[in-house]
Amino acid sequence: MNILFTRRSVRSFTDEAVSEAQVEQLLKAAMQAPSARNQQCWEFIVVTKKDDLVKLSQTHSGAKPIENAPVCIIVLGNKERMVMPDRWEQDLGAVTQNILLQATELGLGSVWCGIAPAEDRMDLVKNMYGLNDNLLVYCTIAIGHPKNSDALKFVDRYDSSRVTYVK
Repeated sequence: MNILFTRRSVRSFTDEAVSEAQVEQLLKAAMQAPSARNQQCWEFIVVTKKDDLVKLSQTHSGAKPIENAPVCIIVLGNKERMVMPDRWEQDLGAVTQNILLQATELGLGSVWCGIAPAEDRMDLVKNMYGLNDNLLVYCTIAIGHPKNSDALKFVDRYDSSRVTYVK
């Protein structure tokens, strides 16, 4: 459970590359996520091309960390695989969390940059990669080696006042 407590949003990265083996581990973790009726509607684009990272960082103000990340994973939902079309965002939320947790396990930093449901953002990324109408852009995730050595540290967020027990 340590990775659950040390996962942080990391927005500054070193120049050190993320290996293909590490990216594969992130994608394997992603594909272990639960999905509604096992629809597994996910697809991914792995971006390492600097020009594209810069363009993706300009999709909205919260996406700026992508510019200096060595890798960005774009998480997509494929409509053709959606058995329960009203659950795709929940499925891809679980996928995204798995990527973030696996990044922490590998000593990598990551930050979830929201795209959906903002259609202007979704269309921007869709047009950038010439995606067909069956693919919905869910989010982008900047990934890299944290610039700050204590970026992945425990911060206690537990607040018992936010919990109601019904007995």
